Amino acid sequence: MLDQLNLSNVLFLDIETVPQTYKFNELEDAEQKLWEKKQRFLINENQTAEDLYERAGIYSEFAKIICISVGFTIASGDKRQLRIKSFYGDDEKKLLKEFIGLLDAHFNGQQHLLCAHNGKEFDFPFIARRILINGLKLPKLLDIAGKKPWEINHLDTMELWKFGDYKNFTSLELLAHIFNIPTPKDDIDGSQVAKVYYEEKNLPRIVEYCQKDVVTIVQLMLRYKGEPLIEENNVLYA
Repeated sequence: MLDQLNLSNVLFLDIETVPQTYKFNELEDAEQKLWEKKQRFLINENQTAEDLYERAGIYSEFAKIICISVGFTIASGDKRQLRIKSFYGDDEKKLLKEFIGLLDAHFNGQQHLLCAHNGKEFDFPFIARRILINGLKLPKLLDIAGKKPWEINHLDTMELWKFGDYKNFTSLELLAHIFNIPTPKDDIDGSQVAKVYYEEKNLPRIVEYCQKDVVTIVQLMLRYKGEPLIEENNVLYA
């Protein structure tokens, strides 16, 4: 399959998410109770619902997207170019509208695919849920209700690495290391995003981190296909 994959038809992406509020006690009473119910199997004498709230950024019901970075490749002579664009900001609905606009305008054909690392478990469903929560219409590539697995145009670089196995999560950082791809984790990691967003108020730093992940996902796919990596001067940022 991979040798037949036309990368020009693939939109690579990564998202960054944060809890709706930075602290548990900033939630409304009803939301605090709902969070407690969500975490009821993890709450014990050593961990309270408040302690567990630092994990809220991975739950679409209690979090929001602050950045979606995307990348697509184009032929440039005998080389390949990678174009990177990010949708980001405090207004989640606005950035989702812009992302949907890109998909509807340029990635809505039967040949188009989305690709992310652990995308099937996290990025794709998270985006779809937040789109619906914000009262927006799902774009074609995320509207998968009723489709058979082979009809869903989603690629996942982590799933591809499993080769049908059921091993635990394999990080993008680890795969980048073993394939000798420059690591995207040279500044912050996912566990620090909420602090950088709420305390440092440094969204550009988060956007840069997100973009590096997209570049790495593209390079990883090229390694899977046995093709040369894209040179740094051929990575262009919108």
